[in-house]
Amino acid sequence: METPPTLETVYQAVHTLYHNPDTTEKEKASLWLGELQKSVYAWKIADELLHRQSDVESCYFAAQTMRTKIQYSFHELPLESHGSLRDSLLEHIAKVTETTSSVIVTQLCVALADLVLQMTSWQKPVIDLINKFGLTNLLPLLEIMTVLPEEVNSRALRLGSNRRHEILQELKTCVNTVSDFLKACLANQGDNTLIQMRVLRCFTSWVSVHGITLPEIADNIVVANAFHVLSNHQSENKLHEAASDCVCALLQCLEDNNNQQTLEAQLFQGVVALEEGYHMSVAHEDLEKSINYCRVFTELAETFLEKIVNASNPNELHFAVKILDIVLICVGHHDYEVAAITFNLWYRLSEELYQKNNDPLTYLFKPYIERLIEALSKHCQIEPDHEGLLEEGDDFADFRIKVSELIKDVVFIVGSSNCFRQMFLSLQTPNVTWEHSEAALFIMQAVAKNVLPEENDVVPKVVEAILNLPQNTHIAVRYTSLLLLGELCEWIEKHPQSLEPVLNFLLFCLQQPKLASAAATALQSICSACCKHMDVHFNGIAQIIQSLDTFSISNEAAIGLLRGVSMILGKMPPEQLHQSMKEICWLQVKPLAMLLETDVKIERGTKTDPTLWLDRLAAIFRYTQTSVPNGATHPCVGIVTEIWPVLSATFNKYLPDVRTMERCGRVVKFAIRCVGKQSAHLLEPIVKQILSLYNQYQHSCFLYLGSVLVTEFANEPGCIEGLSSMLQAFITPTFTILQENNGLKNHPDTVEDFFRLCSRFLQNAPLVFLNSQSLNGILHCALLATSLDHKDANASVMKFFYDLVHCGRNKDTNDDFAARSTLIKQLVQKHGKELVNNLIQACVFSLQSYMLSDVADVIMELLINDRESLGIWLGEALKSLPLQNSSGCVTATPAQLEEFHQTLLSSENVKGLTHTLRAFARLFR
Repeated sequence: METPPTLETVYQAVHTLYHNPDTTEKEKASLWLGELQKSVYAWKIADELLHRQSDVESCYFAAQTMRTKIQYSFHELPLESHGSLRDSLLEHIAKVTETTSSVIVTQLCVALADLVLQMTSWQKPVIDLINKFGLTNLLPLLEIMTVLPEEVNSRALRLGSNRRHEILQELKTCVNTVSDFLKACLANQGDNTLIQMRVLRCFTSWVSVHGITLPEIADNIVVANAFHVLSNHQSENKLHEAASDCVCALLQCLEDNNNQQTLEAQLFQGVVALEEGYHMSVAHEDLEKSINYCRVFTELAETFLEKIVNASNPNELHFAVKILDIVLICVGHHDYEVAAITFNLWYRLSEELYQKNNDPLTYLFKPYIERLIEALSKHCQIEPDHEGLLEEGDDFADFRIKVSELIKDVVFIVGSSNCFRQMFLSLQTPNVTWEHSEAALFIMQAVAKNVLPEENDVVPKVVEAILNLPQNTHIAVRYTSLLLLGELCEWIEKHPQSLEPVLNFLLFCLQQPKLASAAATALQSICSACCKHMDVHFNGIAQIIQSLDTFSISNEAAIGLLRGVSMILGKMPPEQLHQSMKEICWLQVKPLAMLLETDVKIERGTKTDPTLWLDRLAAIFRYTQTSVPNGATHPCVGIVTEIWPVLSATFNKYLPDVRTMERCGRVVKFAIRCVGKQSAHLLEPIVKQILSLYNQYQHSCFLYLGSVLVTEFANEPGCIEGLSSMLQAFITPTFTILQENNGLKNHPDTVEDFFRLCSRFLQNAPLVFLNSQSLNGILHCALLATSLDHKDANASVMKFFYDLVHCGRNKDTNDDFAARSTLIKQLVQKHGKELVNNLIQACVFSLQSYMLSDVADVIMELLINDRESLGIWLGEALKSLPLQNSSGCVTATPAQLEEFHQTLLSSENVKGLTHTLRAFARLFR
């Protein structure tokens, strides 16, 4: 936006956005307003709109604009304008009334809070704000006091850890003033529910950032008010929720500082006393309050968890264990949403006990986990009048998945066999309902994999009962029983006499539409686990594969079945393997070949979609693994050769469709890996075709396929020259798109796959790569890509640099090590300074914290390679970093730079180096 628009134009755009029924016009207005917000004119326009206050929509747009500009574009303002911006915001907030839209108030308050955090020249802002607004503009003042601590840790503001620390220290100096202010609010307007709620929110916010610390809350009136609200079952729900948040924040603070014994006891007794309030909420069917109480009880349990598990007397648990009983009462609530709140507690308990590996201690918690599993079993019961199966993605179905995951984590405390047996016994209850049976089977399914395969008491009875289920059994019971059979695959493998009846049962269920997917899943698991016993049953399995498309199963389930069958194939004698695999492959190839001869429109997931057949082929080659004696012909090499022309034609016909290209490339990859070096005769036609295709459409999957070819054939006689030419041919079209405006950012897949290709050369044929005429261009591109904020693409670039430096000391390859080592030293000396500078700049300004471990790999390799040179380059890189940001906030002090320099150079492992990089990056964020 080159010139400022008129206010009338802005009003018109806002009106169009909110009131024009034409969606096209709405989208145009939204885009235009978005561009306005990015422009430097937005500051003045937002201010003028707020002064005029013509309508709610324009005021909201203006407030939101002011907030986003301060949050993301504060650097646009000169230092001398900060004061006038502050005064203007204060003026707008002073005009807030009870009728002002709350969203506008929030935007303005967040804007002011963000200004406070970035405006280093504003001394004592908290006290100034309280003095200015006092009790006259109470609601906006409380909102400001609430969002200010919350915004301290906002990553949208690049404050840097020094400024954040400075602000937190400043907040702590104002604690008494803030506490007095909050007390005055309650004393003067304590009967006002809205004020009470805002006071609690504000207090919570200050506690969460440790602005208000534990010693200051023992006799605090706000804390007393929070417990008073929670103890009153008639409290308004939003106020009750705010009080719960407050107590939870206190408990989290207590967990971080667990040496406050008096306060610990005070809070423990206060929370435990809320049990009656919970029972009242259940009696009055007030779910929101029940959830709040459960959150508080669970938080208390997590706060004391370490002390409960680390009790000094291993035979007697800590007094706080009582809270687990209260939490289990909440787990018994009729609504599963309440039980779900407690899950993280049980995960943490199981992790603590697993790490300690102390059987007597673990045994003490067995009764609690038994009660937990029993309660979860009841929660997993489907409604008695429910017909059919649960819908995938349904909230209740998702809850059951979480239950299954939780039980897998905690079951070792009670023993998988004990749990399995307990659920089986519950099935023996007279007149047991179908929903009770299904839930018990569901829990059994979660632990079945951990039941010893040698078990001969309960499991045989369970399997027999499943195989003899009456036809009128509820569909959900039969469905879950099939899944349970699949989970018992390792038991079935140890009891081969059960294999035939199980397979017959699964084949029968495959022919029933609603059970087919579960039967297919179970069959895949059993084929995979029992492949040694499946040769005599293979003909039956092959018939299933031939009839695959007559079953009502998803393509994913069909692929799973093919995976299981392929694992059986790998155990067959060569001749039988060749014939059987050829039949199964051509079942997929023939319909694919028919598609090539027609112009039928592709419908995803149907037989007209080539990826359906390609995915199946890929699964067959991927999971067919057989050992071939030296000098013997691989039984699958002829099949791969026969199939290649169809794959080649698929590449040609569907070239514009990236989906099909990726899937076709996967088939080629797994086919080559399946037969290994014996597919070398296909190298030349594959390379020739993918280069031709890549020149037309720069699908990155061709680069990926190229990297697979390098891995498989770089060490084969006569192959490396063709592979080197392939790399050279890839470079021109690749660099053409990466050199476009924002080319690296817009094509992360290309970056990822291209540098993977380069890494494979460094791993398998480094000297050839290092002598490439395009090496300098590749290095230049890689140096530019160090700051690319895309997880996979950046990881690939870092792996390339790691492999580049590492191959200077890697003696595993068969080329001339001395020549390679000399070349690497020359390259590192030539590009090391720029590389280190780019890596530091990327860590500080571009990359997410979780991506820095990849950078650490590269720096550690540089350390090993030449510590002295790295120290010099690092020193120069640090000199280029700004010691203040545009707002005048100190980023890093000279002492911190020196400390980072010394710590990094003395790093001994990647983990420590990663920690050092992350701590340093926080100085600038």
